[in-house]
Amino acid sequence: MAISLKKGQKVDLTKTNPGLKNILIGLGWDTNKYDGGKDFDLDASIFLLGASGKVNSDDDFVFYGNLKHVSGSVEHLGDNLTGAGEGDDEQIKIDLSKVPANVEKIDFTVTIYEAEERKQNFGQVENAFIRVVNEATGEELIRYDLGEDFSIETAVVIGELYRNKGEWKFNAIGSGFSGGLASLGKNYGVNV
Repeated sequence: MAISLKKGQKVDLTKTNPGLKNILIGLGWDTNKYDGGKDFDLDASIFLLGASGKVNSDDDFVFYGNLKHVSGSVEHLGDNLTGAGEGDDEQIKIDLSKVPANVEKIDFTVTIYEAEERKQNFGQVENAFIRVVNEATGEELIRYDLGEDFSIETAVVIGELYRNKGEWKFNAIGSGFSGGLASLGKNYGVNV
């Protein structure tokens, strides 16, 4: 049975699941019916961060334009342009054994494509979640359902994996961010 987290909660991932190597991160969301008539395109992005909380290079930014990290440790399975349907809207595969030693954290974010032009924000998004699945068994290990507490934000840092004394843990962040992907990228040290 999956551990259901609240904002700010942290939980062990590898300590409580010995031998866990391959995980699947599932991200999902729905958009409200009153969206102004324009389609929503939400995008998952992943930032592999060093001890400074910034990327070590632009290669540490995995998104719809760079689907696989050079180490092979993180692979984005592709952009879902509509978010329609049940379950995960976008997925990321992670091989914990291949994560470079200089990566301390892996942050998972979702942004709204062309949010300013389309006059869209996370106040119009509901039922957003992130889940961590044991890829070998299909068992959902961790789930974090975001509340509906966003209004003008165009990006959300949903959660992160981080190293602690040789083990991986998960942190449910749920923090809104204005300025979309460009601002988020700059915040993490990516040359946008």
